[in-house]
Amino acid sequence: MVHVHYSLNSSLPDGASLDKIGDGLLPADAARIRHALEFIEPIYAGNHLGTGEEISRHVFGMALIATALRLDADTRLAALLFAVHEFLPDARERIEQEFSADVARLVEGLHRLSGLRLLARAPASGIRAVQSQQEVLRKMVLAMVEDIRVVLLRLASRTQTLRYYTEYPGPERDETARESLDLYAPLANRLGVWEVKWEIEDLSFSFLYPDIYRQISRRIGEKRSERERFISEAVALLRRECEAAGIRAEIYGRPKHIYSIWKKMHAKQVQLEEIHDLRALRVIVDNVRDCYTVLGIVHQMWTPLAKEFDDYIIKPKGNLYQSLHTAVLAGDERPMEVQIRTWEMHEHAELGVAAHWRYKEGDRGTAKKDAYGNKVALLRELLSWRDEIADSSNWIEQFKRAALDDTIYIMTPQGRVIDLPRGSTPLDFAFRVHTEIGHRCRGAKADGVLVALNKPLISGQTVEIIAAKQGGPSRDWLNPQLGYLKTARARHKVKQYFIALDETQIMAEGRAVVLRELQRVGATQAGVEALAVRLGYANADAMFLAAGRDELGPRAIQLALREPEAAPESTPEFVPRKSKAGGKNDGVLIVGMDKLLTQLGRCCKPAPPDPIQGYITRGKGISIHRTQCPNFAGMARLNPERVIAADWGDSAQAQESGGSAYPVDISVECADRTGLLRDITEVLSRESINVTAVNTKMHQGTACLHFTLEVTGIAQLQRALKLLGEIPSVRNARRL
Repeated sequence: MVHVHYSLNSSLPDGASLDKIGDGLLPADAARIRHALEFIEPIYAGNHLGTGEEISRHVFGMALIATALRLDADTRLAALLFAVHEFLPDARERIEQEFSADVARLVEGLHRLSGLRLLARAPASGIRAVQSQQEVLRKMVLAMVEDIRVVLLRLASRTQTLRYYTEYPGPERDETARESLDLYAPLANRLGVWEVKWEIEDLSFSFLYPDIYRQISRRIGEKRSERERFISEAVALLRRECEAAGIRAEIYGRPKHIYSIWKKMHAKQVQLEEIHDLRALRVIVDNVRDCYTVLGIVHQMWTPLAKEFDDYIIKPKGNLYQSLHTAVLAGDERPMEVQIRTWEMHEHAELGVAAHWRYKEGDRGTAKKDAYGNKVALLRELLSWRDEIADSSNWIEQFKRAALDDTIYIMTPQGRVIDLPRGSTPLDFAFRVHTEIGHRCRGAKADGVLVALNKPLISGQTVEIIAAKQGGPSRDWLNPQLGYLKTARARHKVKQYFIALDETQIMAEGRAVVLRELQRVGATQAGVEALAVRLGYANADAMFLAAGRDELGPRAIQLALREPEAAPESTPEFVPRKSKAGGKNDGVLIVGMDKLLTQLGRCCKPAPPDPIQGYITRGKGISIHRTQCPNFAGMARLNPERVIAADWGDSAQAQESGGSAYPVDISVECADRTGLLRDITEVLSRESINVTAVNTKMHQGTACLHFTLEVTGIAQLQRALKLLGEIPSVRNARRL
């Protein structure tokens, strides 16, 4: 980079330096530069930045850096007009009128980045949170502008500020240096602006750790200019040897800067003497054979250092990086590193999955570039090609098309950065901050101005959510035609809210059913919990939910309410003897009593050979239940002394072969179709099974049929269920 020096006591660089701003431009563009200098002189006169630097000095420094990067005329003009927005209320219109709309857009983009320092200083909890926030900020710098040249100008502005601090250390110098190391240097690295990266890192490091910087500089034992001169001589010498061997090679190099040296010492826990790439050369050749030929030439010219040779061509790194690395002792007996690779390897290392900026920043395991990486690689490729493109407008247009527009970055009033998909609305932002804030969101402000909740946000905006103290979302938010929600996460949260709300409504309907039955028999609401236990539910809410879903009918509630609450004053003594019960269900044997009245429980409808137990009722004999019946379990817990052992007798086994019938309930779930009920009844008719009740429910094309059947036993029922399951469109057939 061309580092232009000028008097720090003057608001203007000398005339020769000003002329450099127009270097490489067409005469018409150079004239526009001169016009800009005349335009800004009265505007900036006597005005200073917050750092204390004169604005005119700052913009001249920015423009000279843009010139050193060989940026186009519009970018250099935007550098000169950098602070016009602060002094002219109609700045955009004036710039468009005097220069061009493109220049006005660039200047406005710079103005939008003016709040970046506040964001970078926003507190974060924990190291990971800080690193994550810094990465979001780096991406935001790229994503929030429509033209990547704005980012390059921002880097130029920060570099100029650091240059100013070398002579005038202000109170914010250390904070600015830390921010520069965390944000701007990695950004310059990702864009491949190496000289800007080097200068930002070295200046920031010298401000933050002056003693370490001076110590390393002193121990290196040579001035940077001397090292640069050595590299130039080494490049010329190696180039001559390669030409003599008939090898076409591009050779370049630069001395390693102080911050990079310290970073390597710190990361590897080594001393300065163990760093072998303080001075480095890179050689790029046409093919792999030439790589090894150049390696032999290097080892002939200089003394190779033992154990300092790595062949990443035969054995690439995990990220597919390929190159030959060797360290040698040069003519002055000081170490120098040489990297040798082909053009294909170089392109892969610089722009592919092993891009230098990736593994320098710790992403060593990357084997696939994401969309963001692809776009940055394109930008770096464009920077590398800028010297080869004759028509500068071509790569300018490519820069514009390479804008990183897949994600937007929105700020909270506290300075936290939230990344969202492009097209996201204030509601998406609210749900990203917190689900409860999203539910209670009633309005939003973007940059202090009220906006509609379905208005897409723009990267860089500061959004404040206006939330009610209580309340929930609107069902309209789920209407895609209204465009309230872009993100799947926000839509999912709203759907969850209404699912829970629907469940609450169902529970309220079930509560009404249960309370109605309580009133019908004259019971009080105080017995609700006891009723739930009697029916086999964990609590009253579970019972209400079952009643609201029609899983618990009024008949079952009535039966449970008819059971006595308290045990009788006296219970008979049971003499252990086995006797056959009389009456209609004389197939049931009751232990301890002879010829007692028995009845089958209507709640569970037992049939032989179900395991059964009896429950002594008042005035109705013994009620027979299946052992797993929830109603029986509840009654047994309340009155365990009323439980009596029961079993099916021999006559019941005979009935299973063609005797009395037992009522059972079954459920058939199937896809609805024409003729479904006919097919089911035909199966039941062939099995000689009588149907006494049918209840049908439809939900979203699915039919759920409940039948009450009369069967001679479980064997007949199981056979019928198997045949029902084989009917087309029947998904499940089971006993209730």
